[in-house]
Amino acid sequence: MTPKHATIVADLGFGDAGKGTTVDFLARQGRVSAVVRFNGGAQAAHNVITPDGRHHTFSQFGSGTFVPGVRTHLSRFMLVDLYALRDEAAALSQLGCHDPLSRLSIDEDALLVSPYHRCANMVREALRSRHHGTCGMGIGETMAHSLAFPDQVVRAGDIRNPDRFREKHERIREHFCEEFKPSLEMLDRTTRGHYASALCDTNFASAWTQDMLQFGGALQIRSGDYLRQLAREGNLLFEGAQGTLLDEWYGFHPHTTWSTTTFDNALALLREIGYEGDVKKLGVLRAYQTRHGAGPFVTEDAELTRRLPEAHNGDKGWQRQFRVGWFDAVMARYALEVCGGADGLVLTHLDCLAKLPQWKLCTAYRVGEDKLSSILKKQTLTDLSHQEALTRLLGSVSPIYERAEAEPDKYIQTIEQALNTPVTIASFGPTALDKRIRAKASIAA
Repeated sequence: MTPKHATIVADLGFGDAGKGTTVDFLARQGRVSAVVRFNGGAQAAHNVITPDGRHHTFSQFGSGTFVPGVRTHLSRFMLVDLYALRDEAAALSQLGCHDPLSRLSIDEDALLVSPYHRCANMVREALRSRHHGTCGMGIGETMAHSLAFPDQVVRAGDIRNPDRFREKHERIREHFCEEFKPSLEMLDRTTRGHYASALCDTNFASAWTQDMLQFGGALQIRSGDYLRQLAREGNLLFEGAQGTLLDEWYGFHPHTTWSTTTFDNALALLREIGYEGDVKKLGVLRAYQTRHGAGPFVTEDAELTRRLPEAHNGDKGWQRQFRVGWFDAVMARYALEVCGGADGLVLTHLDCLAKLPQWKLCTAYRVGEDKLSSILKKQTLTDLSHQEALTRLLGSVSPIYERAEAEPDKYIQTIEQALNTPVTIASFGPTALDKRIRAKASIAA
């Protein structure tokens, strides 16, 4: 029997490092039964461009969906948006992925995001004097509401019980309508009308609920044991969302996501099914740093932002500005520490860096007269005060740069030495054909 492998792909930055293109590449190596999404929800935006030129921004479907036969499994750690899922399935069908929903399964314990959570998310961010950098997709609201009102939690398994599905969603709508109705007066008339309709219009609520019950009834809702079956059928690819530096516990509060963005969720799922195959952890990094939205960004460089424009990330929407800076080894070392290390790195966007005549990277921070080469990880996090202190610290430091030779292989070696971790895949473009494996033994595919 051929040995089984599981590869976990997580972003070691602030997101947008190239998880989607990495998963697509690994899925094309063969013998992959499923891509397992292990955190986040519909706010994910994983761009994949196929060798024949098709492009899709993967949100909830796994980024291996362009590969025939590769399934998507949304684990219990996912927050599932049924409306967005239906739209994404339609978009994939138009791109030639035949009946993508037939290759998708959802754990019955996965939380469902409602339009009321989305709306509450948008209103709360609109009312803030200082923005947190939300995606506006209702992820944080869903998590917070589920913790505060566990009796109102809606899970994928509730689709099987239409009466319970309707009742829970109505209670959620009533809760947010009561909470935000007074606050809506602080918004402009057009915006106020839109949110009032979404939160307080019972006709809208009834129509949406019926629509989602009809759609959800055709979905494959599975128990947690289903992952064991997928593991028997072939290798597993675990696809993370967002980035480690946005982690709910280890990110820089309050500019974080309500999600565990490290390898931990994927490792927990493997333990639950008693997985005995080989497991590899791959951390994805850009050859330079980026951040979409508000929050600390030590190496941000306005000129670099101008010179390295994004094809699929813009300044519009809830996250606002997409920012670019030089590679930050201090941040990368911190990400690796809170992740428990990685077996290998994927370094992406080397083709973009090649457009610049001179390269450099940040190796330490200047704090007054002192030099800081690492960020302290608190061993036990009981609250977020330590992370808030780190956020304040990052607002007071300046980067210390070292020049790097503008040659990809030597630059990769510099990154490996700075992080004491091998770069096993180098990416020189957006498609699978632009990837180069540097150490086959380190990759489970």
